[in-house]
Amino acid sequence: MTDRKDELAANLAKVEERIARACAAAGREREDVTLIVVTKTYPASDVRILAELGVRHVAENKDQDAAPKAATCSDLPLSWHFVGQLQTNKTRSVVGYADFVQSVDRARLVTALSKEAERAGREVGCLIQVALDAGEPSAGGGARGERGGVAPGGIGELAGLVAGSPGLRLAGLMTVAPLTGEYAGRQRAAFGRLMDLSTDLRRAHPAANMVSAGMSADLEEAVAAGATHVRVGTAVLGVRPRLG
Repeated sequence: MTDRKDELAANLAKVEERIARACAAAGREREDVTLIVVTKTYPASDVRILAELGVRHVAENKDQDAAPKAATCSDLPLSWHFVGQLQTNKTRSVVGYADFVQSVDRARLVTALSKEAERAGREVGCLIQVALDAGEPSAGGGARGERGGVAPGGIGELAGLVAGSPGLRLAGLMTVAPLTGEYAGRQRAAFGRLMDLSTDLRRAHPAANMVSAGMSADLEEAVAAGATHVRVGTAVLGVRPRLG
């Protein structure tokens, strides 16, 4: 356990240094960027160590892994972020522990989250996941990218729905750097586009000021673009074990 704590502390220090350097280069304060450690596939014991080391935000992408882990760690001063594609039949479980759902990308999911948040007496922060590799929305709804998310043209309508739904709070926007399309391999441009979309969103919803972008490989580009939250897994926890 001591070895693992030393390993995580060293990794965390390196990531903190990267974020601090990126902030300095961008003329931003270090406090402007929140680190979310993505703990998917790693045990609750790692989450406990991270909390001891001062981490306050963790993220998971699968409810079947996240729910028991969050329950085991419910005594810790952590904010839990759900970042994976979310099926509506999992919303009751996710609302039980998630402070933020960063992967809101369709009206049906908003309705399900609102119903469960009201039932649980909780307020859940919602980020609209933007698919920068998606086409414009069709008459039947928002076009979605290969990793989930709503096309840029569908943000306004979905944001209005979240903002008007009991139990939900419109917190901002999230994206994953696209693997295909015009932004493939152009993370800085992709994150810059997300910032422009965030500026548009805040005209109608001033409090929706979270911008979640950037991971282990591209957090510098996200900070340079103006992201308020970066989601880092591998650089803190190590390369994930292959799942059978």
